[in-house]
Order: sequence, then structure tokens, then C-alpha cells
Amino acid sequence: MQAAQFQYDFFSEENAPKWRGLLVPSLNKVLNQVHPNLASQEEALQYIEELILLLLSMLCQAQPRTVQDVAERVQKSFPHPIDKWAIADAQAAIEKRKRRNPLALPVDKIHPLLKEVLGYKIDHQVSVYIVAVLEYISADILKLAGNYVRNIRHYEISQQDISVAMCADKVLMDMFHQDEEDISGFPLMDEEPSASEEQTYYDLVKAFMAEVRQYLRDLNLIIKVFREPFATNTMLFSHHNIFSRIVDIHEVTLKLLGLIEDTVEMTDEGSPHPLVGSCFEDLAEELAFDPYETYAQDILRTGFHDHFLSQLSKPGAAFYLQQLEEKSEDEEDKECLKQAITALLNLQSSMERICSKSLAKRRLSESACRFYSQQMKGKHLAIKKMNEIQRNIDGWEGKDIGQCCNEFIMEGTLTRVGAKHERHIFLFDGLMICCKSNHGQPRLPGASAAEYRLKEKFFMRKVQINDKDDKEGEYRHAFEIILKDGNSVVFAAKSAEEKNGWMAALISLQYRSTLERMLDTAMLQEEKEEQMRLPGAEIYRFAEPDSEENVVFEENVQSKSGIPIIKAGTVLKLIERLTFHMYADPNFVRTFLTTYRSFCKPQELLDLLMERFDIPEPKPTEADQMAMENGDQPLSAELKRFLVAPLKVLNVCRHWVEHHFYDFERDAQLLRRLEEFIGMVRGKAMRKWVESITKIIQRKKQAQANGPSHNITFESLPPPIEWHISKPGQMEQFDLMTLHPIEIARQLTLLESDFYRAVQPSELVGSVWTKEDKELNSPNLLRMIRHTTNLTLWFEKCIVETENLEERVAVVSRIIEILQVFQELNNFNGVLEVVSAMNSSPVYRLDHTFEVSIVRQKKILEEAHELSEDHYKKYLAKLRSINPPCVPFFGIYLTNILKTEEGNPDFLKRHGKELINFSKRRKVAEITGEIQQYQNQPYCLRVENDIRKFFENLNPMEDMMEKEFADYLFNKSLEIEPRNARSLPRFPKKYSCPLKSPGVRPSSSRPGTMRHPTPLQNEPRKISYSRIPDSETESSAASAPNSPRTPLTPPPASAASSSTDICSVFDSPQGPSSPFHSSTYMLSSMVSFHRSTEDAPVPPPMMSKHLDSPPAIPPRQPTGKVYSPRYSLTDRTSVSEPPDSPPTLPPREPVRTPEVFASSPLLLQPPPQGRRSEQSHFFPTSPFPPPLPPQTPSPLGPRKHLPSPPLLPLDCELLQGAAGPPLPPRQSTSQTAIPKLPPKTYKREPAHPSMHRDGPPLLENANPS
Repeated sequence: MQAAQFQYDFFSEENAPKWRGLLVPSLNKVLNQVHPNLASQEEALQYIEELILLLLSMLCQAQPRTVQDVAERVQKSFPHPIDKWAIADAQAAIEKRKRRNPLALPVDKIHPLLKEVLGYKIDHQVSVYIVAVLEYISADILKLAGNYVRNIRHYEISQQDISVAMCADKVLMDMFHQDEEDISGFPLMDEEPSASEEQTYYDLVKAFMAEVRQYLRDLNLIIKVFREPFATNTMLFSHHNIFSRIVDIHEVTLKLLGLIEDTVEMTDEGSPHPLVGSCFEDLAEELAFDPYETYAQDILRTGFHDHFLSQLSKPGAAFYLQQLEEKSEDEEDKECLKQAITALLNLQSSMERICSKSLAKRRLSESACRFYSQQMKGKHLAIKKMNEIQRNIDGWEGKDIGQCCNEFIMEGTLTRVGAKHERHIFLFDGLMICCKSNHGQPRLPGASAAEYRLKEKFFMRKVQINDKDDKEGEYRHAFEIILKDGNSVVFAAKSAEEKNGWMAALISLQYRSTLERMLDTAMLQEEKEEQMRLPGAEIYRFAEPDSEENVVFEENVQSKSGIPIIKAGTVLKLIERLTFHMYADPNFVRTFLTTYRSFCKPQELLDLLMERFDIPEPKPTEADQMAMENGDQPLSAELKRFLVAPLKVLNVCRHWVEHHFYDFERDAQLLRRLEEFIGMVRGKAMRKWVESITKIIQRKKQAQANGPSHNITFESLPPPIEWHISKPGQMEQFDLMTLHPIEIARQLTLLESDFYRAVQPSELVGSVWTKEDKELNSPNLLRMIRHTTNLTLWFEKCIVETENLEERVAVVSRIIEILQVFQELNNFNGVLEVVSAMNSSPVYRLDHTFEVSIVRQKKILEEAHELSEDHYKKYLAKLRSINPPCVPFFGIYLTNILKTEEGNPDFLKRHGKELINFSKRRKVAEITGEIQQYQNQPYCLRVENDIRKFFENLNPMEDMMEKEFADYLFNKSLEIEPRNARSLPRFPKKYSCPLKSPGVRPSSSRPGTMRHPTPLQNEPRKISYSRIPDSETESSAASAPNSPRTPLTPPPASAASSSTDICSVFDSPQGPSSPFHSSTYMLSSMVSFHRSTEDAPVPPPMMSKHLDSPPAIPPRQPTGKVYSPRYSLTDRTSVSEPPDSPPTLPPREPVRTPEVFASSPLLLQPPPQGRRSEQSHFFPTSPFPPPLPPQTPSPLGPRKHLPSPPLLPLDCELLQGAAGPPLPPRQSTSQTAIPKLPPKTYKREPAHPSMHRDGPPLLENANPS
């Protein structure tokens, strides 16, 4: 194929840019035609492009000027029979060109370039012909490579895949590598484990299914390629006498494969493996395997060559059954397999008796001369065998056998005619090696111990096999090997039987790829001719053909299994694909049953499934009526294929009751209708499906009657209950300070884990927890939200109602200890509950309290706060790094679901019709799937019922409304620490018990029990939140992907800031991490410097809420990366005040007007008594709500001393018109007006000239209050 005399070089520096990449997009189209469910790497298509250009160079060597010239060049250069098929395709392309059936390759781009290649202008029709030939070869390469990729269960074609597939194809090797000595075959790395290794039951089932599929293809080859010519010439041949009951064997094989596939599909996700014993038992009881006996008797009659039996004589079925029985863990399945083995014993004995009489004993290597080599099976054994043979051959030169061959076929002794020397022949799929035996020759010291000496070798792709008639006196039982140069070698066998064995092996190797192409062509033609006949769409609505008006698929996106992914469709089309007869899509079934309630009610779904199940028979045609009059049943095969859809309906029903039984718990009529429906199902094929559904329903009913079971077995005993001041049974004394902090955290973690694990996906789809029927549709989610609200408010109430400073410091310390245990238990929801309470307006302003707190505990609080920064980057990294059990933070999921629901339409318009946007439902299902992956692992902790009841019945608001309770907390906070007070009022002590904490280490542990985890700060090697990198350069893996599960990137610095002091733990956006906020909150917060000093201090106004509003409390967290430090009171001095003057404290309470509060996108959610705001304000309705006035932030974290001027640029007049919350006047000894500080962004610092640079001190003109 090298263009030695051809002047044009396609790959030169001058010409390569003209051709490089020209064909790649078109080759992708060709791939979609031959393998629509496979993708290809760019390098693979570029490699095929190079091969096609080599082919074009070869065609242009003949200087063609007409179509006939090109056809003659193809006939001379292309191997048989691919030359005829390529010419036929090219001729069809010329004829179809006028009928607007263009080729995939770009003829219009190649045609002008061919003038430059040939040096003269050719007719456009000649260019079309050439391009059609090139397209046929490219399609052939892609089809071959795609078959190989699917066989090895991959979904993308690589360049290596193409090379490997071509090495196994003699036709393509002859075309592209005619002048090369030998080409490396399949790579010998990354091999599969040896068959001798231990295999599980499921591994055996998968291997058996793959074996049966290959066996079925072999049967198709016999029936559709070899049998077809005999069947079409009934006057000359009796195909039954030649092929016996091969069609019956094909039918039982197809039935067995279908039964096993159905069983695998209906296997529960929690089951260790599918139970396939009943498949064999059913067929054995029907005597379905009996055609094998008749077939063996007919085929093995005298004179019938044994190579026709090579597909059927392997005793593999009984071996598989025995292995399955040994590996099965289910007693019922074992019994089925035993019954099947017993039923097949007589048939096995009969087959062995027939074969023993008619078949000569063979070595294992000679027993299976198959047309389709099993390249992926027993590869290690094949390599071992080839290496062993090569070591036994003296004088071997060149590449190893394993580099140019993939399997060993057979060996034996033949006589070379002429010289009459005996030669020992080793036959591989790529080589034929002729050796001379070394036996009987004297061995010199140091001589090779090899058994054979190499005489010659033949590459199988470079030889032709020719049968030779017996010639008296010269040779008998001979065949000829013809080399490329015309020379030939004749070998003779000892008997006709041996010759038949050699000829069968050689011919199968010679024509394997050709026969494979013939089979593909025959099956494609059969598929076109035998389209499944459906009833009319007016009778059966699911028979409507696909069109852009009823179903749309994702472009260039396919699942790993190669199944097209639905983007949008009508309800009927979604149900049709849910029960599609061509393939099974478990992911689609799972997603549909999770999300269907957003566009279809359960009763409607059951109606549609029942309609899909009842398929009317299509009206018979005239040909059918004539066939029926003759006693034939022409529609039987088609109806059998169509029965797959009803089985799929039952499969969907089984998944429905298994994973979404709450639909039936809420609607007794729905369950009754389903039971009536499956009770009417008839047919043996449906029996086990009905039994499976019935068992699941009974199990679910029993579980519903008995209540949830908490009997879980752990590897170790749970740790003992920790007690502090309150003892068991003293519920009236239970309180934050009397219970042990470890046990508080443990019991809250168990409670919240139960709440989290109880949330069903259907409670989230469609944001139903914000709709009218939320109590019915999202009971578990609302229970978790309300618990979170109550617990956060309880923490706040415990702090502000503790009036004595010493006791209040102890309360804060105790809550931080609980947070510490939450961290150790991976209860992220609990961690953010504490952070929310500490960042709330009534608590955060308690400067004196936090000033006295322990530095180490403040560090713990800062680390916990950092979890929510930067789009929860550190939290997400921590969640991915830990092992369950854990309690994830639910707020992120709710926010991402809301953003997905609000940011994507429910319907897509196509040709004026609205189709259900299923891609939106798939995105939501991905989020719910992430939630579910953390719902499986429980905690190894013991429930203490009294403490659990105490926290289940928390009601910190008592009978107050939300506004009233919020005012109460804030006023109480002002009472215990007045604004800008130099000294605090004295209050009596509240607690009579000791304030000293018992600590966060378990007090005792017994051998064999699980100890409580070591605190993070006491175990330096343990990952803490602060050690997770902050920047992308430190760790890119920690950043969350930009997906529906990840908040979006913040707007640019110029974007307006939104409200930040949000009131629900379940509102994940926090400060700059929020997609609803500007990343430069500082900019908008500086507007407060220019607000009027006449604004009076007012308590934070709250708006009342409806009683049914879902409660939630967010972590009120700072909106900037810079925090005000909780510094020492003795260090705080104003720039304009004497050093010993009282400190001036910035306001920490959010002072918001009612209209500002009402416009906040995320608001506090109430407990069952009812709290604030409308459902429409619970979460934003779009990913980017309108800018809102900045609220008072409540930062918590490392509050570092920061210079003031950098936060107030000289050109800040541009910001004077911006709106902001009213702020109270500052307390100061000066008589001048004090400029407004940005609330909670930073604090005033001691005077330092270098920090203020050239500007005046900020408080230079401060006025007294």
C-alpha cells in the first residue's frame, strides 16, 4: 500500500495541514451509523483518518479518470470479498446522489483537493465513487472495533482498540499491512484473571450469559449463513437432513438466555446475586433440551463430518450447573439446580453415548475449532501455552508467538509431500509452525533440550488454503498452502478424519472475518424485513412511532451501558421507554419512580402501566390469513417478542412496591388496585414476577404492622451511656448543664440520623416541602427541619436566659463541647446547628461572654464556622473524606434542589407541543441519590429513651409567636449585656449544680466496646477542618464541581450584595459562599458610613408567620472573609477618646425594617406552632434574586485587627445612594457626629498613624450619644 511511485505525499509538512482533521467529524457520523451507542476518542478517529488517507493514496496511484478505473483498482487491491461489497456501496452512492442521500464523508471538500493530488481535474461522480469506497472501509473498521469494544464491555473506542481489532481481522490486515512481515497481535498486559481463580455465583452467571450469547451467535452463523442456501433450494437439498433440529436448539438457547436476563433484571438491589436455578428447572421440565439428542443422532450418522458438531460437543452445560449449585447461597435456588441437573442426566448420558461412538477422542486443544475465537476467555492459559510451545522449539527467531498470535488452535503430525519428511505442526490463529522432532538424536553436552527444531513458519494472513484431491502414487488426504509469491507447500494427513480436522481449522481461520461480515449483513437484512408489527396507534397508544413531537434524546450523551438518554417526552413515551422491549434501563426506572409525582399522580401511573400491559393483537394481513388457513402461525414469533413489554411492566411494579411503598401506604385504593391487577396476570413466564411482587407486598405490610425495626448487629458493642449530674429516670432535672455533653451529642446524633435516614426522595422532588400538601408529601423532611429549628432556638434560649456571666460562659462552653462531639461523630447537621445558634443576633452580640471564653474553644468554633465558607468547600471535602455513618447537612441539598427546580422549566416546547423535561428530573434524582448514599449506615450507639424523649419534645418557644419570641431573646440579650456598657449588671446565679464540665472524653469503657472518638484537637494526626486547604492551588480536589449539587460561583465584585443574615440552617448560601450574594459584601456594607445619624436604635422587627410554615434555622454567618476580633476589653480604645475611657462597641444585632425583612429570600421557619414568613420566601425562586439591602452580618471566627481606611476607599461617594439597614448611634464621649460603621464587619482599633495612611482617623469627629 505504500505509494512508492506516487508523487503526492499526504503526510508531508506541506500537505498534512490540508488533510489533518478533515475527516474526523464525518467519521464520528459514520460511527453513529454503525454503533449509535458507542463513543470514540479523538485519537482513534485521527488514526482511522490516517488509514483512510493511506487507502486514498493507493487508489490514486492508478491515476483514475473514470468510475471504471477506480473499480478496477479496488478489485486488484482489495481482498476478496470486501472488494465486491465496497464496489456495490460505491455504485449505490452514485445512483442515490440524485435522490439527496449524501455520504457522511465530505465529498465537496475532498473533490477540489483531488485535483491537486492527481494533477488534473476529475469528474465529480468519480470523487463520489472514491469517497463512497473510503466510507465503506471506515465503516467496516469502526464496526469491527465497536464489536470488539462491546465484547470487552467498554463504551468508548480507543486507538488501541482499533489496532487490536484489526490484528484479528485477516481482510483488513491484508489491505493495510500487505508488505509487513508480522504485526503484533493483542497486547499481553492487563489480562483478566485466570479461570482457575475463585469466582462468585454472580461471576459464574455473568460468564455463562456471555458464553450463551457467543454460542447464540455461532448458531446464527450456522442458520443464517450456511443453512440459508440449502433452505432456499428445497428442490435440490433437504436442509432438515443436513442441519437436523438446529432451529429448535436456537430457540431453546434464545429462551434460556431470555429467562436468565429477566431473572438478573428482577433481582433486588440488596440481593447478593440473581437466582437462576428456576430457569434451568423450567426448561428441563418442558424437555426443552431434547432437540440436542435428536440433533446429535442425525449429525453423527455415518459419513457426517464431525467438525459440524464443534459448537455442540463441549460438556460445558453440566459443569456450569454444578458450579452454580456449589456457589449458590439460597436453598430454594440450590433445589432448583439439583432438579435441573437430575432432569438433564438422561440427556447427558444419551449425548455422551452418541458422541463416544461417533467422535474420536481428542486432546483438549483440538476439541473446539470455533469460527469465533473467545479472545477474552482464559487469556492467561493461552499465553502460558504459547510460551511453553516456544520454549520447546529450538532455533526460534523473531517476535515471540504471543506477540503475533492470540490463541493456540491445534497441533499434530503431517507429512510434507515431495520430501516426504514428517513435520510436527503447531497451528495458532496467526501462525502455522512446522518443526522437526529432536527425539532419537544424540545430545551433546550443553545442547538445547528443546523437543522440536524449527523448520519453517507461515503467517496465516499471507497464505491461501487449497484442498487437494487424492493422487494415486503421490499423496492422499492432502491440502495445499499457497504463499503470496506463488510458491506452495503440500501437506498430507494420515487419514481422512485427520484431514477434515485440519481443513476445518484452517478454513475457519481463513474466512472467519468474511463469515462474520456475512452474518452481520444477513442479520441486518432480516431485521429490516421482519419489523415487529404493532397494533395501530388508534387502538394502542404506545404504538405511536418516535418523533420530535413526542420524545427528545440527549445529543452526544449516552449512558455507560450504551442506552440513549431521554431529555424530554410525553407521559406515554416515558412509560413506553420505562417498559421498552429492546433493552432494560435500571437507572431510568429508578429516576422515573423517584420523580414521576411531579408530572403524574400514582393512580394515573398505575392506569398507564395497566394499559401498557394489555397489548391488543395486530390485525392479520392477507398473507397472514392465508398462512393461518394452511395451519401456520406467522405472527407467533413476533407476539413472543412483544411479550417482553408486559414483563417489563411487572418489573416496574416490583421496583415500585420495593422502593416506594409509601405511595401505597398513603392510598389504600392504589394498593388494592395493584393487587387486583397482578392477580389477573396469567402465564408461566409471568408467574415468578407475580410471586415476587406478592412477597414484597406481604413483607411491607408486615413491617408496617410491626413498626420500624431497630435490631441492628454491630461488630462491637456500643459505648455505655454517659451520665453527669442528672441520673437515669430523673427527667425533671434534665437540662443542658445536668446532662453529660457527650451523651447529649450522641442522643442528638442518633435522633438526627433517624430523621435524615427517614427522608424519602419523593419528599424532595418538585420542592413539595414548600407546597400546600407538604404535611402529606414531606412529613419526614418537615420533622427534621422543625427539630433543627427547635434545637437551635433552645441553644440560644439557654444562653440568653443564663443571666449570670460566669454561668453563661459555662453554658457557651458546654455547647461548644457538644459541637466538638458532633464533629467527632461526623454529625455535620448538628455542627451547623450550633454554629447557627452562636451566630444568631441575640448570642453573637454577647462580647463580654465570648471574651471570657477559653481560647481553645473559640478555635473549635472558628473551625466549625469555616465549614460553610467558600461554597461549603471544606465541608464538602470533609464529607468526601470520612466514612459513614454521618449526618450530612441537609440545607445544601434543599438549596440545590430548589435551584434546579426553579432554574429549569418543567416542560420543553417542541413543534408547538409541551414535553415533560425529564433531564430536570434526572438532575434532581442525582441529588436525592447523593442523599441516599448516606442513609444506609447507622451509628453504633445506644439509645437512651428518656434523653431522646427530652429532645424530641423540645419546645423553646412554648406558646409564643415567632416575632414575640425573637423580641424576647433579643431583649433578654440586651438586658444581660446592655449596649456599649462599660460594666455589666450583676445577676444572681441560676444553677445550683456545679458548673465544671465532665469533659468530652468517655468516663469508662469495657473491653470489646467501641470507645468514643478522640477529640480532634487532642489527636494532631487527625484531619481537622482548619487543615483543609483554603485555595485551589493547595488542593483542587476539595473544590466542588459546578453541578446542581454545588452552589454557583459568586457574582463579580461589581454585583450588588443581597441579604445575608438568613434564618434557616437549611438555607445553605452563607455570605460570600452564596450564589445569592455578592462576593464583595464589604462594598455594600460600607454604605452605612454615609447613613444619617438620626436613625434611632430600634429592636429587630419581625413579621409574623403562618402556622403551617416549615421551620428552619440557618447558620447566621459572616459575609466576608474578614472578621472582627473578640479582643480584650482592656485593649479597646477609641481614636478620639482617652485611653481609659469606656469602650465603644459596634452593634451586632440586625436592625432591619419590616420591609427589608420581608424581602429577604431566606427566612426563619417555624415549629408546629407557627413562625415567620410565606412559603415563597423560604428559598429564592431563582439562582440570582434581585439585590437586597445588606443586613447586619454576624461573623464568627478569627476576628483580627484590621485597618479601617482600606475598607473605605477615597471614591466611596459613589456608594452614597445605596440602601442599607438603619443603625443605632454609637456611644462616645465626643460631641461631634460619629460616622456609621459597617455592621459586624470590623471593630475600631487603637490609634496607629501608619494604618490610616494619609486620611484622618475615622472617629475624629465623633459625637456623644
